[in-house]
Amino acid sequence: MTMPTPRARPHENVRRYRERMRAKGLRQIQLWVPDTRSPAFVAECRRQSLLVADDPAEQALMDELESLQDAEDWPP
Repeated sequence: MTMPTPRARPHENVRRYRERMRAKGLRQIQLWVPDTRSPAFVAECRRQSLLVADDPAEQALMDELESLQDAEDWPP
């Protein structure tokens, strides 16, 4: 009677997956991004928005960016 082969441990599966991805010419990176669900993030966005709300330079920049949009490609 033969014993069933044990399942690979999760870290072995991850190792093999990473090897396959590297063989495809990819490399792994890790990114840290702001947690947009955080009340601190929301508060900081509001704070920065209020800083530029009445700034003429900000309005000029927004007008310029809007003029560069190709509105025909946007959905109705």
